[in-house]
Amino acid sequence: MSFVHEIDYGTPKSKAEKTVTLTIDGKQVTVPEGTSIMRAAMEVGTEIPKLCATDMLDAFGSCRICLVEIDGRNGTPASCTTPVADGIVVHTKTERLDRIRKGVMELYASDHSVTSLDRSAKENTYVDLLDVAADVGLEEVRYGFDCEHHPNAGVDESNPYFIYDPAKCIVCSRCVRACEEVQGTFALTISGRGFDSIVSAGMNESFLGSECVSCGACVQACPTGSLIEKSVLAAQAVEKPADHSVVTTCAYCGVGCAFKAEMRGEEVVRMVPYKDGKANRGHSCVKGRFAWGYANHKERILKPMVREKITDPWREVSWDEAIARTASEFKRIQQKYGRGAVGGITSSRCTDEETFLVQKLVRGGFRNNNVDTCARVCHSPTGYGLSSTLGTSAGTQDFDSVEDCDVMVLIGANPTDAHPVFASRMKKRLRQGAKIIVIDPRATDLVRSPHIEAAYHLPLLPGTNVAMLTGLAHVIVTEGLVNEKFVRERCEGDAFQDWAEFVADPKHSPEAIAKITGVPADDIRNAARLYATGGNGAFFYGLGVTEHSQGSTAVMGIANLAMATGNYGRPGVGVNPLRGQNNVQGSCDMGSFPHEFSGYRHVATDSVREQFEIDWGVKLDKEPGLRINNMFDAAMDGSFLGLYVQGEDILQSDPNTSHVVAALSKMECVVVQDLFLNETANYAHIFLPGSTFLEKDGTFINAERRIQLVRKVMEPKNGYADWEVTCLISNAMGYPMHYNHPSEIMDEIARLTPTFSGVSFKRLEELGSIQWPCNEKAPLGTPVMHIDTFVRGKGRFIVTEYVATDERVGPRFPLLLTTGRILSQYNVGAQTRRTDNVVWHPEDRLEIHPNDAEMRGVRDGDWVRLQSRAGETTLRALITERVAPGVVYTTFHHPSTQANVITTDFSDWATNCPEYKCTAVQISPSNGPTEWQKSYEEQARQSRRIAPAEAAE
Repeated sequence: MSFVHEIDYGTPKSKAEKTVTLTIDGKQVTVPEGTSIMRAAMEVGTEIPKLCATDMLDAFGSCRICLVEIDGRNGTPASCTTPVADGIVVHTKTERLDRIRKGVMELYASDHSVTSLDRSAKENTYVDLLDVAADVGLEEVRYGFDCEHHPNAGVDESNPYFIYDPAKCIVCSRCVRACEEVQGTFALTISGRGFDSIVSAGMNESFLGSECVSCGACVQACPTGSLIEKSVLAAQAVEKPADHSVVTTCAYCGVGCAFKAEMRGEEVVRMVPYKDGKANRGHSCVKGRFAWGYANHKERILKPMVREKITDPWREVSWDEAIARTASEFKRIQQKYGRGAVGGITSSRCTDEETFLVQKLVRGGFRNNNVDTCARVCHSPTGYGLSSTLGTSAGTQDFDSVEDCDVMVLIGANPTDAHPVFASRMKKRLRQGAKIIVIDPRATDLVRSPHIEAAYHLPLLPGTNVAMLTGLAHVIVTEGLVNEKFVRERCEGDAFQDWAEFVADPKHSPEAIAKITGVPADDIRNAARLYATGGNGAFFYGLGVTEHSQGSTAVMGIANLAMATGNYGRPGVGVNPLRGQNNVQGSCDMGSFPHEFSGYRHVATDSVREQFEIDWGVKLDKEPGLRINNMFDAAMDGSFLGLYVQGEDILQSDPNTSHVVAALSKMECVVVQDLFLNETANYAHIFLPGSTFLEKDGTFINAERRIQLVRKVMEPKNGYADWEVTCLISNAMGYPMHYNHPSEIMDEIARLTPTFSGVSFKRLEELGSIQWPCNEKAPLGTPVMHIDTFVRGKGRFIVTEYVATDERVGPRFPLLLTTGRILSQYNVGAQTRRTDNVVWHPEDRLEIHPNDAEMRGVRDGDWVRLQSRAGETTLRALITERVAPGVVYTTFHHPSTQANVITTDFSDWATNCPEYKCTAVQISPSNGPTEWQKSYEEQARQSRRIAPAEAAE
């Protein structure tokens, strides 16, 4: 049952161009060839009863409810598995069909644990089976409701979010098929035969103990309530579980899934993936589907707080006092140290409108360009690299494009953990016959998992991406695999000749590159040939490319390869950065970098700056401001003393934690606006409570440049949405900002940003979503970019010389550490750690190869000391062959580990994106936390004290 009506056509849409015409219940209908009779009937408004069928899954034909009669044919075929044919006459309602359907439904009802057919009973609210029973006219069950023949192994409540009650299962296989076809995990099966048939997780394991990834596809598919959310069961205790539903956009990763938030008043009952969501097509992951409880967590801060020194306890104050204090402190610092002594950091978790206002506050209110964003430490090389080669700072395709891809090159990304919904689409395409080349130090799930296996896994040493990409290019150029027609027509000829000459040098041959990367030359050659000759080729990459000292160079190398092979401008190809957070793309688009206004236009360009000056009514600085790392350095030398941080935890997420601590400790006013007292707040002087995505209106932009509405489903628990807080600060600073609704902010963005000139909330409501550029040339948006020409005109090849990182291994630090994410947790874990997702990942672990562990006397689960030139920490070891010898890996979701105390100050040459993915380390057995961890934990404990509120007189 759903409170936002979505038509279920029963079977997927046919992609055939040829059409056929048939008659259904006296109505003529014309549909694509290959369409099922069930779907054709739905096209003319005739819904055929069904149980095993849904348009999210391929036709199965097991329930025998959707039977029809066809003139001239014997029997009663299932409409879901019977394709249309030209001229046939179909009957969906006859006496014979009614009789058969009733009989079948009576058997199903007797095999289910409902006690009646009463649809109004609370326990029957979410049992779609009873809707079908009503549709076929079933009024009584002669065989009773005791389901005596059905096996009942007891309710499985092991999963924190849903239960499995086998007594309610009718073995329709929808859950099993959803796990296979939609999610691609193959965690469920039907075990037993006949009356003993039952849905089983893994080898008759509990759901929690099986391979199940808790995406919720099985729960969504279940028509009987056998699989159902615990939150729904809890809601059934009241008279009405939910009374309305609102479509909004997930605030986790860069996939940007659309969800229906099913509500009872202002309480979320459940989040259901929205089938019309063009990014997720009705699918979800464990985070977006279930991990929204942080919005009501007891640790959430709902009142503003201030303190004089970071050693003092927090003191709750009114919003007026907190805002006045913020403005007065920033003014004081600027008067004492200069206009450039303060700045702001925008958040990739906040909306476009909120991000736009923060950079407007800095430029117009602070009167400098000291604004940066967390994209600095993740995807800033994407902006630089793609802008330099193609002319725009974003991915080239939409997610649907993967369905036309023949060869995927996945480099430096782990989509099954970081972008799981898109990973499911990748796996589905691979099962259909596409090939994948995985370039990664770890053997991720896309190297090998059920029913898929990479054509090549190139487990290169961390830090050698550029060398690998140049080696691939060498093969393509020297073996005559370049798409000469594309290069001649679409690219700069001289630049190509320079690049081709560079990559053809024997020092870039696979044999030479093998010595640098540790990957066999034959594998490099064969992978290059496959990409160049295998059909539509697409690159998908992540932070394993960008978070290196040569991150920008590697992005250019990827763009070069795609140009050389002609893989731009059509579905199935392109260069696709998989953005980490929900609005990384948007935060960059909105002008969050210190050198750019919205739309990636430089602050030094007079005509652009004047446009903003006229609209904003203020003179703007033409000099680029400080990047995040520059802010820290300036704090250490005493010239940067005030910082406004909205929605980011820079202390946990930025590299070299000790340096960040030292810089924040030097500042005189750190203002943190967030949901919780995060790690950065340990060093803050003013805390402004933030609002969740459930409490605000606005837009997010996902990894495919898709702009989607975020709709408020409840009032902000803290009193204000984040954009309103920024307005309050700006007004108090003497730079007025007045908006009645975020839609007015988007109107301003569209007015000032050419690629957004056709975007508005009204337009988004009409179209559902829009991919920029959206303007007069592309009023409906741009799913695929660079179709006839590149944004910059001719594509530009750039020579990508490999320069080894300064972070070298040696006798003291012989191992290379690389970091990443895990499925159940998100970024610094501030949200997911405050949900039941901690069941799967309660701590960060250090993955280490058995050989390296044995050499150091480390056993699985042992505490080990992880030490680098920057610092040290302790965590437990996880011995695995997923990492190669000489490489170790950990996540950074838990502040108790503080993995970034290990990472160094080395960064990308062009953008200062930190080199998180390549740190020389040593591992040794440990008896417990380091001194740094102990002192950090104590400081955090002291810093989070909140003074008791004074009693009212």
